[in-house]
Amino acid sequence: MKIGISLLFIICAVLNMNAEDGHSLWLRNKNSVPVNVVCTTNSPTLSVARQELQEGWQGKAGATIVLSITKDKAIKNDGFKLSSRGIEANTKQGVLYGVYELLRRQQTGEAFKDEVCNPSYAVRVLNHWDNIDGTIERGYAGNSIFWRKGETAFEVTDKDKLLWQEYARANASVGINGTVLNNVNASPLMLSKQYLERVKAIAEVLRPYGIKTYLSIKFSSPALIGGLKTSDPLNPDVIKWWKDKTKEIYSIIPDFGGFLVKANSEGQPGPQDFGRTHADGANMLADALKPFGGIVMWRAFVYASNDKDRAKQAYNEFMPLDGKFRDNVIIQVKNGPIDFQPREPFSPLFGAMKKTSVMPEFQITQEYLGHSIHLVFLSPMWEECLQSDTYQEGQGSTVARCTDGSIFAQKYTAIAGVANVGLDANWCGHHFAQANWYAFGRLAWNNRLASETIADEWLKLTFGKTEPSADWTEHFLKPVKQMMLQSREAAVNYMMPLGFHHIFAAEHHYGPGPWWAPKGIRSDWTPPYYHKADTLGVGFDRTQTGSDAVEQYYEPLRSQLNDLKTCPEKYLLWFHHVSWDYKMQSGRSLWDEICYRYDSGLQQVRQFQKVWDGVQPYLDAERFGQVQQKLRNQCRNAQVWKDAGLLYFQQFSQRSIPLEIERPVYDLEFLIHGDSQSRNE
Repeated sequence: MKIGISLLFIICAVLNMNAEDGHSLWLRNKNSVPVNVVCTTNSPTLSVARQELQEGWQGKAGATIVLSITKDKAIKNDGFKLSSRGIEANTKQGVLYGVYELLRRQQTGEAFKDEVCNPSYAVRVLNHWDNIDGTIERGYAGNSIFWRKGETAFEVTDKDKLLWQEYARANASVGINGTVLNNVNASPLMLSKQYLERVKAIAEVLRPYGIKTYLSIKFSSPALIGGLKTSDPLNPDVIKWWKDKTKEIYSIIPDFGGFLVKANSEGQPGPQDFGRTHADGANMLADALKPFGGIVMWRAFVYASNDKDRAKQAYNEFMPLDGKFRDNVIIQVKNGPIDFQPREPFSPLFGAMKKTSVMPEFQITQEYLGHSIHLVFLSPMWEECLQSDTYQEGQGSTVARCTDGSIFAQKYTAIAGVANVGLDANWCGHHFAQANWYAFGRLAWNNRLASETIADEWLKLTFGKTEPSADWTEHFLKPVKQMMLQSREAAVNYMMPLGFHHIFAAEHHYGPGPWWAPKGIRSDWTPPYYHKADTLGVGFDRTQTGSDAVEQYYEPLRSQLNDLKTCPEKYLLWFHHVSWDYKMQSGRSLWDEICYRYDSGLQQVRQFQKVWDGVQPYLDAERFGQVQQKLRNQCRNAQVWKDAGLLYFQQFSQRSIPLEIERPVYDLEFLIHGDSQSRNE
């Protein structure tokens, strides 16, 4: 019996040696060869750079690589210069980023040439929505890697430090240089001594990888934990409290980055509670941070109960304040004017605020795109936003150029991504969700990168062999890359095609719920507010004769969006209430086109299943099986979305589903009242 148990243990141990849980992300050192690294400067960051080269070198065995700190005007911020002899940078962090770039090119087979690589944004930060009890708001990959509750909440273990180090390494490898450690719906306790000491411990692990720590704060903290009677930003006692608290933070974390603030939004307190403006609140905090070099990232995600058009409210609140913010305040703007929808037009604040630093905020965690169940590569969505033309300074005034300092002089340039990281072994809950973390970092460094390039890199780094064969390239890389690049459009098709938006089920934002409108709830929290379906047509009229949201965009885009005939069909129902019989570019009626789009999305996901089943011989059993199961769930969910959309809107269109379209599987009553929203986790 003992022999049998021992043999079983040995077999399991051998199998586990070859197990692949995805924890290594895209950082797999492959059969490195010796390299001679020369670096005359010593620092923890340069030690990391040296170690990464020695453990990951794929070039000529015995080659000499020189790492050097220089003063080169062509190198900006923490950029770097690659040359045949090594890596030069003006900062230690720049050297580290250069090392990761060199190793990435070796592992992906990208041709090497002498060049300067500068980041598009100086601050490239992840926003974690982690709560101090260890849970994560809109997180789908387990609990927080930073926080936990209970008697051991403030204990820092070696396991913690190792996990934080692995996290820091992953971020540094794609150029991310900042982390907001807690939820924008912040607890005031985050600023208490015990939590700041834990922040110190986290910062010490992240620091060698060039990553600064930031904190989300609750604006009413002076009254909640400071013993003051008010949190009015113009009150002298409040101003002093924040200055003293900021000084305390920097005494504990000398390289602290600054504050992220959600104020006067979704019930969070803010300066408007005291009759003050966003500028009053942001500037008070900016003044406290200024002596230490800190910044304020002030979110523009604000909306009050307003039956006219929620999409207009951020612009209406912030545009009158343009030029009134301190130079170390950055207004953080979501990619679209509503809320991280599968597809939105870009926020009109991009390009409009000429005298204020503005930073894009993308959502890596898939709150509205299938959580950690659906395979949706988000890079095409972010690329679509960044390359959208605002026309603010004429043609070519893209969102990217309006935010990276190319057009407007900004003391700070920045970009943020809402993180999808948790305690799951594979970090993100879905192996392909790792690609979105990777893609955000790559676009934050270079906002001109194509999604195809990013997908190609990630697949080679994550699934590639030491020497990828032509067979692997043809039968794994090409079809899986194509699947990734099509996945976002597929999700739009089976969820909300043609400009539909915010028709999710309540609260969890996972399944469909275009019918959800309980009595007593504010209208802009219900899907009918956004789709406005009736027997005449469907869609939100934001033209000049409707809510006039088009007025917030520059010409010629304004006129293009305003005209039903020239509005891009992907935004049609975002800007127009359209007749069910309106003739689309395909020649079909709007109703028929909606039917075909929903069906197309479902068919695309079914095809993804076939693609994935076909690549089984080219990867490990663990990741293959886990992704296969996720795709099965996604396909079932896509069927629910399609059936819900067609059966619900058919009540208003009063038209038949085209005969070529597959019939719905579910009944509408079941979809509304049954358990069809299960995420099949």
